[in-house]
Amino acid sequence: MTSKAALVFRVAAVAEALSWAGLLIGMFLKYVVDAPNEGGVPVLGMVHGVVFVVYLVVTLAVFKPLGWRPKTVVTALLASIPPLFTWWFETWALRTGKLDGPERLTHGGTGLIVRDTVSA
Repeated sequence: MTSKAALVFRVAAVAEALSWAGLLIGMFLKYVVDAPNEGGVPVLGMVHGVVFVVYLVVTLAVFKPLGWRPKTVVTALLASIPPLFTWWFETWALRTGKLDGPERLTHGGTGLIVRDTVSA
């Protein structure tokens, strides 16, 4: 069974990682290449800041429906600090069944893949 909480978390995690990557590219352009318009850092910085806050709020909103223990929640929150770690955390959480939530035991779900268990 697909969990909406898992889907929202996955989107937020990947968006946060991509916004980090965009900001790093902008900073490279600004400080190393000396690009005009500050390499887009003001815009990319604001986008990353907004997506970062969204990721934190989504993490705090979905940990209960997904049945995460406190250690998993803290790891998810700390993953927002280093660049691209939210993507790593999302991949790990999917692989270990953390994104299936408690219903994985009754529905046998694996991540966001929906399988029709009704046979013809």
